[in-house]
Amino acid sequence: MKTFYITTPIYYPSGKLHIGNSYTTVLCDSINRYKKLRGYDTYYLTGMDEHGQKVETVAKERSLTPQAHVDIIADDTKKLWKMLDIKYDDFIRTTEDRHEVVVEQIFEQLLKQDDIYLGEYEGHYCIHDESFFTETQLVDGKNCPDCGRPTELIKEESYFLRLPKYQDWLLKYIEDNPGFITPESRKNEVVSFIKGGLRDLSVSRTSFEWGVKVKSNPKHVIYVWIDALSNYITALGYRSKDTKLFNKYWGGDEVLHVVGKDILRFHAIYWPIMLKALDIPVNFKLYAHGWYLMKDGKMSKSKGKVVYPDDLIPRYGLDAMRYFLLKEIPYSGDGVFTPEDFVARVNYDLANDFGNLLNRTINMVNKYFNSSIKKNSATTEFDQLLVDKVKETIEAYSTSMDAMKVSNAISSLWSLISRTNKYIDETTPWVLAKDETKKDELENVLYNLVESLRHIGVMLKPILLDASKGLFTQLNIPTNLQTWDSLEFGSLKEVTVTDKPNPLFPRLDKKIEEEFIGTLLSGHPCKNCKDEEKEPENLITIEDFDKVEMVVGEILECKVHPDADRLLVSQVNTKDKVRQIVSGVSKYYSPEDMIGKKVVIVKNLKPVKLRGVLSEGMILAGKGRKALEVLELNNLKPGDKIS
Repeated sequence: MKTFYITTPIYYPSGKLHIGNSYTTVLCDSINRYKKLRGYDTYYLTGMDEHGQKVETVAKERSLTPQAHVDIIADDTKKLWKMLDIKYDDFIRTTEDRHEVVVEQIFEQLLKQDDIYLGEYEGHYCIHDESFFTETQLVDGKNCPDCGRPTELIKEESYFLRLPKYQDWLLKYIEDNPGFITPESRKNEVVSFIKGGLRDLSVSRTSFEWGVKVKSNPKHVIYVWIDALSNYITALGYRSKDTKLFNKYWGGDEVLHVVGKDILRFHAIYWPIMLKALDIPVNFKLYAHGWYLMKDGKMSKSKGKVVYPDDLIPRYGLDAMRYFLLKEIPYSGDGVFTPEDFVARVNYDLANDFGNLLNRTINMVNKYFNSSIKKNSATTEFDQLLVDKVKETIEAYSTSMDAMKVSNAISSLWSLISRTNKYIDETTPWVLAKDETKKDELENVLYNLVESLRHIGVMLKPILLDASKGLFTQLNIPTNLQTWDSLEFGSLKEVTVTDKPNPLFPRLDKKIEEEFIGTLLSGHPCKNCKDEEKEPENLITIEDFDKVEMVVGEILECKVHPDADRLLVSQVNTKDKVRQIVSGVSKYYSPEDMIGKKVVIVKNLKPVKLRGVLSEGMILAGKGRKALEVLELNNLKPGDKIS
């Protein structure tokens, strides 16, 4: 059995994930389901990239430790993937020991073999993209060329990865492997960038703490791209005690990384060079897709111009969301989300074209044959045209899916749906039903409709999860005829359809639903993060520090948060009052451990609700790679000031 390993990028936990992030995950899910349908042994990886200065900054703004912040985002992300019925095999988090230990080893190996060296870096840094840029790359002399935000000039000691050492090898590898980077336009982009001359890449930072430390020089944090990119092999057990998955899938038949075009360079240049330096086979293909845009440009959480799947799915269903996401982004371009387009896709493609075809067919089988029909030898002049279209669609669909052209595959499938609807108009079953001598011909027509729908249902399995099941259930198709291997016209011998068909996609009221979706776009900022475009203030004055009011607090009661296992809710006596404080320390302390501790409290933080529970301050703690310790002051009393 052939193997297939597919990965999403690991998502950055700065806030709630929108349909742009969801598109990548749904796209990978559909390709993975298709490969399973074709008989592959598949492995699907997704996860979170949880280190870096941006996480540290956002966590502070939320009055949380970085670990508590990423725990909450990871939990929310898993809930979203569950809502979208994403069938992943592993969810890797870069704060996990299985990942961090291997990243340490990778860095030390590259350092030992002189692929990494210690130097000093001066450059323009974008905290949002965690990237450095030269002056010539900046927009208007100061702004990041990727996201448009202002950069800051940073000078610090840094380790560097020797990219130029592998420049000629990488160009030749791309030339010798034409399918390595797709689409072709992205490959041309990468080749042009490499030919412009690669420079040594800064791969460590000393200006923040939240990340994997360099083992031989712990004042350095390993920079995000060496840390994050390694997830694709650490999740498979690379350098662990059990390397079965690594050997099976990384050394298997197909490995596919799917990423957005904004992180193309990191995956097409830095990652293969890292693998080459580590003497690991560069056994992957890279597909860099376009973005979901709004009418006025790229989605922006800070401006409220963003759509979240969990706002749409409860109202319109899972399949409407998946269909729109997969259909609207072409293979090598961007897609645009508008309320009008979303409602139109549901009403015309799903309700009219597909749903109505199924309902009409079932109703005619019920009306003319009391729910049951058999294959017979009667024919019409239009039968072969339909059979040929089914065969043509199977070939076009599989060719597109194999090439990650999912939108094209859907278009092929809808072309068959359109042809099947036309077959009804050509054969006019309602006319045949009036002539008793045409009964066999009528049964043949209805059989062909059911058989075409069966083929459509099989090919829909990776795309419309509920609707494909609904089709098979309402047509009462046996399980053995719901497989890819059963795609041969005429395999169905007889069928008894449901006598109570239910529309798979009820039509939407255009005006009401467009207005509803419009309200989601009129000011729907991320609930879990503040203004993304806010420039971090890394330096403070003594006057700033004096604003922070810290006192000793004694924990009187403590329990697990009712809606977040990783959070504890403590009742803390600070002399002036008993405060309720939510803290992300349950990985290291039980509620019983916390009771009685005299801890350091920041008491003048603005109260916030964390997962619905009010928090009126912050308990200070120290965090290392494998441990967290709450700060305790045993000889002071509740209310004593800290300065």
